[in-house]
Amino acid sequence: MQKQCKCGCSMDICLRTVIYQNKVEIEYVPVFTCDSCNRSEVFPGIKQDLTKLIGTLGAKPEKQRIRFDESCELAHLMKAVTDKENRHEPVGKILEERINELLDMLLLSRSLDDQPWMEEIMVRLSQITRYTVSAYELKS
Repeated sequence: MQKQCKCGCSMDICLRTVIYQNKVEIEYVPVFTCDSCNRSEVFPGIKQDLTKLIGTLGAKPEKQRIRFDESCELAHLMKAVTDKENRHEPVGKILEERINELLDMLLLSRSLDDQPWMEEIMVRLSQITRYTVSAYELKS
């Protein structure tokens, strides 16, 4: 996935660690980077999720390390796609397997009548839907 940088060169997407207030390391954040001018910007599809996560940290967060892929489904999928054990798997298959996994968890959470867990899974499914719909609109 690439986009054009303001300098005119191509920006590639990669998973980076973002530092918040010199105390919080947020790992596996999808970021566009330009090798030519060293410009970086957070992938637009996850800005809302990253902002929400940062909002939960408070004004004076403690020193900590957070895995963004544990709260953002798009980051989770990007990490899965780039993992060495998945390098020969088509992206569509990885996406399909994750959706099926989430749907299985949703069925389990419903059978246990675990409302908070059901809501969390629904948020994850909506993150996937939000991204795939916007990606489809970009192709049109």
